[in-house]
Amino acid sequence: FQFMHTLCLPCAQGEGGIKKKSKVPGVMITQFLEELPEGKTTPDFTRKPIALTIQEGKHAFFKAIVVGDPQPIVTWERASGELLFHPNVCFQRYDEAAQEHYLEFPKVAPEDADTYKCYATNEYGRAVCTAVLNVIEVGFSMTKQLQKAKMEGGCLTEEMHNSPLSRKTDGSREDKPMEAEEKVWEILLSADKKDYERICCDFGITDFRGMLKKLTEMKKEREEEIAQFISHIGTLKPVEVKDDDCATIELDMDLVDSGSKIYLYKDGVMVPVTREESDGMKHNLKQVGNKYIFTIKNLGKDDAGLYSVDVGGVNVFSTEFKVPEVDFAVKIQEVKAEEREDALFQCVLTSPMNEIKWYGKSALLSNSEKHEITASEDKLIHKLIVRDCLPLDAGIYAAVAGIKSCNAWLIVEADKDPAKKSKKSAQKFTVNMPESKPCDLQCAPKFIVPLKQHTAPQGYECYMSCAVKGDPTPHVTWLRNSISLNTDTNYFVSNTCGVCSLLILKVGSKDTGEYKVVAENPLGRAECSTKLTVRGKSELGSGL
Repeated sequence: FQFMHTLCLPCAQGEGGIKKKSKVPGVMITQFLEELPEGKTTPDFTRKPIALTIQEGKHAFFKAIVVGDPQPIVTWERASGELLFHPNVCFQRYDEAAQEHYLEFPKVAPEDADTYKCYATNEYGRAVCTAVLNVIEVGFSMTKQLQKAKMEGGCLTEEMHNSPLSRKTDGSREDKPMEAEEKVWEILLSADKKDYERICCDFGITDFRGMLKKLTEMKKEREEEIAQFISHIGTLKPVEVKDDDCATIELDMDLVDSGSKIYLYKDGVMVPVTREESDGMKHNLKQVGNKYIFTIKNLGKDDAGLYSVDVGGVNVFSTEFKVPEVDFAVKIQEVKAEEREDALFQCVLTSPMNEIKWYGKSALLSNSEKHEITASEDKLIHKLIVRDCLPLDAGIYAAVAGIKSCNAWLIVEADKDPAKKSKKSAQKFTVNMPESKPCDLQCAPKFIVPLKQHTAPQGYECYMSCAVKGDPTPHVTWLRNSISLNTDTNYFVSNTCGVCSLLILKVGSKDTGEYKVVAENPLGRAECSTKLTVRGKSELGSGL
């Protein structure tokens, strides 16, 4: 999933451009500017990917060579839908020595058959061409029988997929604790594609392609079932902890029959829900138009689990609620700030978290010109800065970590001296221009984004990247335990516009160690390093 991205440039957004001819038939070039700067060129293909017809289960790849100044960025798309990158399904790589761009399928499957587009884009234009992948399906061979037997021996059993959940006469489920096999599929059915790999890793699923195939079938069946009770379903918000010691689950849906019953389950067991606001009830359902909001009050550790919403006997949404072991060692305190000054809220956690939620007057805040949210390197100290305070910024601010929250007032003291206030405003927007000096762009290599620590599960891919600048362009070398990896075919190494990356398709115990990137040019040398730790495979069944 590290490769999953969309390139946003003018032409990619549908804006017009100048169409140009390529020397290679079948390539279309769009130039973004009327006139190009001297020495600069639009992208073009010197070798375009060719159509492939290949037997199911074989290794397949498209290959392209592109030119252009600046060096174009190459991306791939699928005509019939989103292209899902995963080392077991398909991945893209760049052979720096041969300057060839690849889209590879380790074991091509019938569902991979499609028309694929290859884009080469830089700031001055875009070139595009297409190639068709045809897959020859093989019969129900012994290999397939073995694969099927393996799936049935694990958790991907046909009985589990095809048999509906036990229901009572009123359409509700039979109350019984949910098994891990059922839980993972309910989570996957409601999850974003970007989360598939994490979920598979959490539950030990190793047959990623098999999971995708079965999930596609299950989603189709689920959509047909849902259509009986719901004419339209829109926004689905997972469990979200608020600043008032409660959590909510939100859904937008239009019911075919307004009298359809709505149920809430936790780990397969029905949860009593009231439609009336009551201090004595832990779970509440509120309807506003076609929006349904479930509320969980007085949060505690026991509230962790898989929450599922059923309508008329059909599961329409599931969301997992995790409760991290964290609390506030130091809570935020009341802050007083004069008008047009900055205000700082700060808290300290008992255990590290990458990020916490900040609320201002019950509204969720995000990084912006007005609000700056930061965390210390150890992820224990979290800060919120309210910039350029005005009287309307005054109110209660809250920090939420896991299910714990704390709040404090921001008091903004109005500036009663108009002259002073004006002076502050003028000072805020004063720009002091430095004296002009001769411009020398040459510089020694310097890492502007260093390598990060990595821990990867055995058998999965690991992607490392960093960014380096320097003029002249530095020569980059990757090393593991002081041994160069640039010519090692087990590692995919690339360097595009200063972004240096290394991909290990299947991490093994031999890959553990220190990884170092060395950048050199005539003006100097720079290096950065990190450590890779490899975890063993999950102890869950091999099919899961």
